[in-house]
Amino acid sequence: MLNIRKILLPVDFPVATLAVLHQAATLARHFNAEILLLHVVTARSHEAGVPLDSHAMADWDLLAAIVQLAREGPDASLEAELQGLTIQRKVVKGDVPTQIMRTVQDANVDLIMMPSFGFTFSRFLLESVCVHAPEGREVPVWTGAHQEKPPEDKSPDKFAIRSILCGVDFGPRTEFTVSWAAKWAADFGARLTLAHVTASVDLWGPGGHVVDREWKEALLASASRKMAKLVHDTGVHAEVFIGSGAVPKVLSEAAGQTHADLLVSGCYPYGEHLRTKGYGIICAVPIPVLNV
Repeated sequence: MLNIRKILLPVDFPVATLAVLHQAATLARHFNAEILLLHVVTARSHEAGVPLDSHAMADWDLLAAIVQLAREGPDASLEAELQGLTIQRKVVKGDVPTQIMRTVQDANVDLIMMPSFGFTFSRFLLESVCVHAPEGREVPVWTGAHQEKPPEDKSPDKFAIRSILCGVDFGPRTEFTVSWAAKWAADFGARLTLAHVTASVDLWGPGGHVVDREWKEALLASASRKMAKLVHDTGVHAEVFIGSGAVPKVLSEAAGQTHADLLVSGCYPYGEHLRTKGYGIICAVPIPVLNV
């Protein structure tokens, strides 16, 4: 079973990440967890009303300011969604990655949630996806769907986890990633699909692109055998999706076909198959991505 007691939500201001806030609220209710809102001030946030003085900054209510922004926009439901949850606020100065890491360590954070765009994202997520807490404990990072602007005519849809897609590449952390995905699926009673993307078999030659059918069949057969062994060894109950081509594009197609609400992706040292395409995956799939 998952044990998530504190969720860290770094936010930009005044560009509040309302969709991720809704998702954090859903997870906080499910796990009976606290939400810690963190804002590292910038010149832009000072212009939007964050006090310059450190004492005044400590008393400034980040949550109230975000709720007010939501009220003035298309998302009046946010206040009701957050009602009854334990939400702490922290507004600090300094370097974004440093302050996030310090908060992870000091507050014993179990999950980081953030949007897949904006200042905080670019400064933190693109520099380091895997976050290590004290004693080497890894803290997973959840990124919202890559949608910089919500539809103007409606609030974000009610978030739920009914179907989970797990991307695997048969690398050294595959079983760890699958274990995380299986725990989330079990916790939410969601359907689980394991997805693997083989190398592209398109060749360029006279007449344009040509698919090497024999090569494609060999790759798919090999992937099928490895996937069957993985399912057997881990004992997970999961459906299987195997495709070939560009990883971000094919995983996006898999997300659509399986009606997935969440993609679980392995967090690897730089150089592994999914890790090098991690940003492309986050941008391509139309659902949140949990990097573990």
